[in-house]
Formats: sequence, structure tokens, C-alpha cells
Amino acid sequence: MPPGLRKIQFCSWGLLLWLSIGSAGDAPPTPQTKCTNFQNANLLRGTNLKVQFLLFTPLDPSCGQLVQESSDLQNSGFNATLGTKLLIHGFRALGTKPSWIDKFIGTLLRAANANVIAVDWVYGSTGVYFSAVENVVKLGLEISRFLRKLLVLGVPESSIHIIGVSLGAHVGGMVGHFYKGQLGRITGLDPAGPEYTKASLEERLDPGDARFVEAIHTDADNLGIRIPVGHVDYFVNGGQDQPGCPTFIHAGLMEQSGVKIEPLPKEVKVFLLTTARAPYCVHHSLVEFYLQEPRNKDTLISVTFLSSNVTSLVKITIPRQELQGKGVIAHATPQCQINQVKLKFQSSRRVWRKDRTTIVGKFCTAPLPVNDNKEMVCLPEPLTLQASATVSFDLKITCVIV
Repeated sequence: MPPGLRKIQFCSWGLLLWLSIGSAGDAPPTPQTKCTNFQNANLLRGTNLKVQFLLFTPLDPSCGQLVQESSDLQNSGFNATLGTKLLIHGFRALGTKPSWIDKFIGTLLRAANANVIAVDWVYGSTGVYFSAVENVVKLGLEISRFLRKLLVLGVPESSIHIIGVSLGAHVGGMVGHFYKGQLGRITGLDPAGPEYTKASLEERLDPGDARFVEAIHTDADNLGIRIPVGHVDYFVNGGQDQPGCPTFIHAGLMEQSGVKIEPLPKEVKVFLLTTARAPYCVHHSLVEFYLQEPRNKDTLISVTFLSSNVTSLVKITIPRQELQGKGVIAHATPQCQINQVKLKFQSSRRVWRKDRTTIVGKFCTAPLPVNDNKEMVCLPEPLTLQASATVSFDLKITCVIV
């Protein structure tokens, strides 16, 4: 099973935040509304490209309206003054509707007041993976022709946000290429790796395909692509196996509107951590250690946070002839609930005799993001650490009520 299918409700990195839920989804659908579901195919009736465009609006997030022609759009609840999000699924080995897509659409509509159009290409994505790859260009052309109908209705190119899952991420890149990079945004969720890792920029998702291109990698060790493909690439938990997920089924969804980065970065890698259970959020803290005197070798210090029998660990390296080392530690509880910190100066591993080396320094920590130095909490100095010995300190941080 391709990556990017099940776990769509995680939040993360100082960048990933849950957005508030609006009230627009309470209104009932009009009696005239006709709902259309995704197609089903099988191994014998796959590979031929039969595309459906299904519109979902805040008025009825569970009802997909078939909008193939301009007249369909005009007679539907499509609002040209809102942003438009185009959702493209990936390879469907068994020819079934993606099991995650209903919750995905509902999450999008709760997070943003927008038109959501799901691209149903189940027929063309079924059977053999390489046959589905052959349909990527054809599908890109189909979607490009459909987008022209939106532009005729007055939809700005910059308001179009394509979200492509797995193989669908490269379909989104193809569409963006046809529009010469002028679409507003493309989000690739676990962009597919097979057939694309060594592909040219014209064949796969890349930073030139939209004004802002991002990718979230959670399966780079299996079917996801391992190389950066956007302006910013997020490698969740290292971009490989995810906590709490089966080996082959993972993803993340985040919605952050109003991205404004000038000038745009190029191929930035962002690494973050999650927990194993919903809502998958963790708190991140900056930890620092300052040596009183520089050393002629690297200094390795392990830092452990303890809270309610839960521990979190990070290792700080202070390069030779330098005084400061930094690290980021992820923990499930707020920093003010951390009641103890353990510091251990790693031994040089002398096997013939005990290492009695000591270091003297200062330890400080602050929750991320750090807005000013007032948020830093430091242990009373000086701290003396002996090689291989663990020292515990009480950590008292006041909880701030917002």
C-alpha cells in the first residue's frame, strides 16, 4: 500500500498547529443537491483514465457534486471568491476509493473556508503501479483543462492550492509545470519515490511548479521519495518509519494558510518529532550547555527530561575548542511539567582504566520558539560533571496561563 493514507490528524514542528473549526458546516444541503461518490475499479477494469471532479463545500462536507463542465460549477455551491483546494490521490492497487479521503476533506473544510475539489482518477491509478505512472501526464492535462474553467469564472491562479498524495504529488507538479509555476501552492504528502527519484524536474514535483511548494515526508525508506522536492521539505521523525503506524501506512496533514516567505528558500529540510498516539503533538525545548573552558576534543552530554515517569532524551555535542553546544528535545508534556533533568558527560571509553575527566559549565533550557532571553531557565552554576556519571537536578519552571 502506498504511503500517505491513514494518519491525517497529526500536528507538529513549531509550524504545525491545529486550526480552529468554523461554523459553516452546519447548514443542511439543498434538496436539489445530487451527491456523487468515487468510482470503483478492479485489476481487469483499470488503467484507462476516467476522471471525475467532485466539489465539496462548507455547506455539506460529505456531499461530492460532479462538476465536469462550467455549467456544473455555476449551478453548484462553488464560490469563486474563496480559495480552491484540489485534492489528488495516488496509486490505488485494488481500485477502491481511498479510505482516508472523507476525513481528509472534512478536515480541510473545517480548517479553511474554501472550495475543495477531489480528483477521482481511481480507474487510471489501478492495477500495476507503472501503468498508473504512465497516466500521470494525461491526468495532468485533464486537470489543467479543468482549471481553465475555474479561471474563466474569475478564480485567480494564486488562490489555487493543489494537495497531492503519493503519486498525486507528482501529478500536482505536472499541473503546476503546465501553468508555468504561477499556481499559488502545491503540497506533496509523501511524494512517490519509484520512477521519480532520478526523474527530471519536468517529470516530478519541484520548487518551480508553484509560487510555494512544500512536501511532507513520512515514508522515505519505502515508497516515498528521499530527495527534497519543494521550497521546504518536512522530514517527520526523520522522514521514515512513524511512531504508532504500521510500516507501510503513514502520513501527515497540516493546513497553514497565508504562507508568506520572501525570498523563498530553496530545498530546505525541516526535521520534527511526533508521539505515537493522537493528536501526535509534542513540545519542543531548546537545551544548551556552556563550558567554562574549551577542550581539545568534542564533548558529548546527554540530557534527559523526566515528567510523571515519562522520559525524553537528547544528546548535545560541543565541538572541540568551542564553548557552547545546543540541542532540541521533544517531550509529550509542557515544559513546566518537567520536574527533573539528568545530565551525563559521556566517557571517552577508555577500556583500560576509568575515565575521571570532569567538565564545568552551565545548563539552560527554554521552550521553542524562543522569543527572548527571559524565557531561558538556567540551573545554578557552576555545574561539575564527571565522565560516565549521571547527575540529577530539580527543574522548576512556572506554567504560564494564556
